[in-house]
Formats: sequence, C-alpha cells, structure tokens
Amino acid sequence: MKTNFEKETLEEVLTETETYVFKNPISLQTPNEHLGIEKISLDDDFTRIDFVYIAPKKYLNGGWIQIDSGCYIRPIGSEIRYKMVSAINIPLAPSKFYFKSAGQVHHFSLIFPALPKSVKQIDIVERLAEGSYFNFFRVALQHNQPTLIRIINEN
Repeated sequence: MKTNFEKETLEEVLTETETYVFKNPISLQTPNEHLGIEKISLDDDFTRIDFVYIAPKKYLNGGWIQIDSGCYIRPIGSEIRYKMVSAINIPLAPSKFYFKSAGQVHHFSLIFPALPKSVKQIDIVERLAEGSYFNFFRVALQHNQPTLIRIINEN
C-alpha cells in the first residue's frame, strides 16, 4: 500500500484495486491460426481480454471479423457464465470490420465482469455452434513466453 499521500486522498489510496495481467496465455484449443490472445487483465471490477487478429491471405482484401453479443467467459469446472459487457475495436454481429488487405493486423478487446481470484483457467466462448467462432478452451491464467501467430500461404 502507498504511504505517500501528497497527491492523492486517503480514500483514493484505500480504494485502489490490484490488477493482474497475464501476457500471452496458452490454451488447449484455439479457433484458428489467425487469432491470438495478447493478454488477460483481471482486477476487482472487470476482466479484460486483449486479442490480435491477422487477416488471412486466402481473402484478397483480408476478409472481415465481428463478435457475437452473446460472448462469455466461463471458469473451468463451473457452469457460471460471465457475459461480455463491452467490445472495443470490434463490432457486434451483424456489423463487420472489413480489412483493407491480407495480412493486416487488428487489435481488439473484450470486457467481462470480474472473475473470482481463485480461477486458474477459463473458456472464452463467442458461440458454441457450427461455424468459425472465436472460441478458446482451457486458457491458463499464468504468464507465458510470447507466441507467434503463423500465416499459412493459402494459395
């Protein structure tokens, strides 16, 4: 806890929240080779997941992305669903973000309610259905080495 109160009130110091940030978390199953999780930030108010997506080369202009409004996270071993409360830099379906070129990099974030501090793994579920949804399973809430997203030449 801070003890220097020159620029902050005691109330501000006492109400500060701790934030835990897990960079490059690994998961048992990822949706595709174009999407990766950059980091997961946990604090007392919310869970923020930052993603990076690289537009596939199989589409001349890179295609498009969107997120389903019913997206949620679920701690492993629990049936409790923490529904997405906000999406940053990615539109909610049916709206779409259109890439300008193949290989274009796009960063976006999803905000969820705060998770219990005891959670060690989560599922990130856009939609449990047939199709190409952004689902990650058994994402470990721990620090990992950076991983690369591979772009496969799909000519």
